[in-house]
Amino acid sequence: MRSVRGMRIASIIAAGGLVLSAAACGEAPDEDNNAGSGGEQFSACMVTDVGGIDDKSFNASAWKGLEDAKAENSNIDIKYVASKAEADYEPNLTQYVNQDCDFILAVGGLMGDATKKIAEANPDQQFGIVDAAPGVANVYPMQFDTAQAGFLAGYVAAGMSESGKVGTYGGLKIPPVTIFMDGYADGVAYYNQAKSANVQVLGWNKETQNGSFTNDFVKQDEGKKVSDALVAQGADIIMPVAGGAGLGTTGAAKASGGKYNTIWVDVDGCESTPDCPAIITTVVKNIPGAVKEAVLKAAGGEQLQATPGFIGTLANEGVSIAPYHDFESKVPAELKAEVDKLKADIAAGSVKVESAAQPK
Repeated sequence: MRSVRGMRIASIIAAGGLVLSAAACGEAPDEDNNAGSGGEQFSACMVTDVGGIDDKSFNASAWKGLEDAKAENSNIDIKYVASKAEADYEPNLTQYVNQDCDFILAVGGLMGDATKKIAEANPDQQFGIVDAAPGVANVYPMQFDTAQAGFLAGYVAAGMSESGKVGTYGGLKIPPVTIFMDGYADGVAYYNQAKSANVQVLGWNKETQNGSFTNDFVKQDEGKKVSDALVAQGADIIMPVAGGAGLGTTGAAKASGGKYNTIWVDVDGCESTPDCPAIITTVVKNIPGAVKEAVLKAAGGEQLQATPGFIGTLANEGVSIAPYHDFESKVPAELKAEVDKLKADIAAGSVKVESAAQPK
């Protein structure tokens, strides 16, 4: 697939503006979630992961991509169904096969196995998936090398930390999560090498691939519990990679009055959460751009190829770090310049970012 062009962070609007009524699992989505009527329309149907449509993260991002595709091509009809548990993946995908959806989008790495199974059973059905590559001809994978943007965020965190300790934690120890954490840890290490510093990373050890996890992408109290432990150990900047559970951290950070701050992931946290005063920047995955382009191409009659699919990088703007927003005046000009140069060097390949979780 050609690189996604013209992607800009500004295109990612607040997820809170989405239609948030969630469809019950195993049932057809609510009429409010359907768009358009009449004519021979192209139907794009999305199955969310357990975080739901208002996760301020990857589910919301994917839905935004469908909304953007429909805005550009009014002949596209969009709808979604929300998974409440992993057991809902297969039934939800199957119901859309039975509804003769033209394009079925699965959201999230946890849906890889279910999507592979249903796709293999329905070889003439076009599927797409975010954050996984099942290796099936009729499943178009959209993956993101967030280690690259996470590297920049780690460098920023190291440069902004006053305690000399920064933290991160995940929702589950799966590749779409640990890839952020690997990049973050390497960005801190790069800063330490460049500055002869000794900023420590709490919550993740890249070498052993062990760290702190909520084992949940929804419960904010679990996110807060994990980040409270990191703060107690001295971390003054924390990057949660835990979907909606991470809101427990950003909310507590805002309430702390500057005792500690955060870095958000997936969607610009200043556009998708109420906690901008405590969010230095965001490691952005341009899921909306990738989904929009895939749906527009499919609606235009193009056969989406499983290989190579799409891999978002800094070079093609599939990943990035968001503006500093409330921290614009607080991030030193020298640090900003170093991050900009590092971004260019990574995009050019002169600085290598590596993670076992990187999409191949």
